[in-house]
Amino acid sequence: MLTLTSGAVQVIRTVTANPEMPPETGIRIESGIDGSDALRLSVAPAPEAGDQVVETEGARVYLEPDVAQLLDDKTLDAQVDQQGDVAFTIAEGPEGPGGSAAG
Repeated sequence: MLTLTSGAVQVIRTVTANPEMPPETGIRIESGIDGSDALRLSVAPAPEAGDQVVETEGARVYLEPDVAQLLDDKTLDAQVDQQGDVAFTIAEGPEGPGGSAAG
């Protein structure tokens, strides 16, 4: 199952914390357009039918079924640059004793 770094958790919680959004709001990752290898991220009010739900410390990620299989053993990280732009990255393997979350 996809693992979230503490950076990803913080960014997702910040992005989905708008009080006007439903409490189940999360980030949805789906396949790219027209079979592209790129993945698309969007803010979603709830998972769609068949989505795998990954929740860590209140941060929710909804994975389209094919994407869930693709990212099964990966780690999602997120960082915010000085301009406030968010960059999500996917790394091989789960974050663990041998992994590094330093940024």
